[in-house]
Amino acid sequence: MSGISVAHRGRLLRIVAACAVLLALIGYGVAQLVTGGPGAPRCTVRADGESYSLSPEQAVNAATISAVGSARGLPERAVTIALATAMQESGLRNIHHGDRDSLGLFQQRPTQGWGSAAQITDPVYAAGKFYDHLVEVPGYSRLPLTVAAQKVQRSGFPQAYAKHEPDASLLASGLTGRAAAAFSCTTSPGDGRPGDPSAVRAKLRREFGATVAPSVADGRGGAGAGATAGGAAARTVTVPVRGTGAEGGPERQGWQLASWAVAHAAELRISRVSFDGRVWTAERSGDGWRRSGEASEGSGGAADRVSVTTVQ
Repeated sequence: MSGISVAHRGRLLRIVAACAVLLALIGYGVAQLVTGGPGAPRCTVRADGESYSLSPEQAVNAATISAVGSARGLPERAVTIALATAMQESGLRNIHHGDRDSLGLFQQRPTQGWGSAAQITDPVYAAGKFYDHLVEVPGYSRLPLTVAAQKVQRSGFPQAYAKHEPDASLLASGLTGRAAAAFSCTTSPGDGRPGDPSAVRAKLRREFGATVAPSVADGRGGAGAGATAGGAAARTVTVPVRGTGAEGGPERQGWQLASWAVAHAAELRISRVSFDGRVWTAERSGDGWRRSGEASEGSGGAADRVSVTTVQ
């Protein structure tokens, strides 16, 4: 005769089932925390009937990769290759661990001559080193993406880059400005901390280099009429667009700068970005880029400059 009664066995099965459900719920909760959850801030690029979403952290890194490529006068194809590589190597996250001594966005290794650990975990430096090696690959822009990426990375899984090409290409189209008003982010409610226009200018100069010349607004670039020195004008950075990149003209450069600002909105405490008659605001970030038609919003932005206003 069995030592465990039928009733007791039934209770054990119910306990096991309940534990399994609990563990599943815990796993779901952890996954939501890791991925940001359905209601968390997200950044999305939409173009040509396709869309691709990523977290604000990933968007900041992607925008930096794009900016560094443009600062070097490289074509959109170079940015696409770099983005696909970082998607595979780190998921567009600046991680401080990896296989052996691999670090950062591109999992570069100090022992292989990529730089020090501190340098490699600086996204601007890491992107620059990737491009340094990419431009040395003959005809890289005409090679299949996985071949071009592999010649730089020397990965043990060279075909892995290929699966990221569609998303990387779509993301590059928005971040390089080829697809106008295609990149946008939603934000969380502010925590009351003010933004710092000087931090915006410093980061613009560091990532875009001499291709941009940010300045403090004179009242024309994002505040409505009558802005005072202590109001929106004093908190606004304007960036003239000249179309100095490898591809496209002022409009394309403008949308790249505008997309960059939106990607960095949470990090740099940016409340408003405007360009070419359109405006993005943190307060209505869920609406994406809007054509400005409300008096309370002020100008929708000129076509010859991008205006970036920080939180007061």
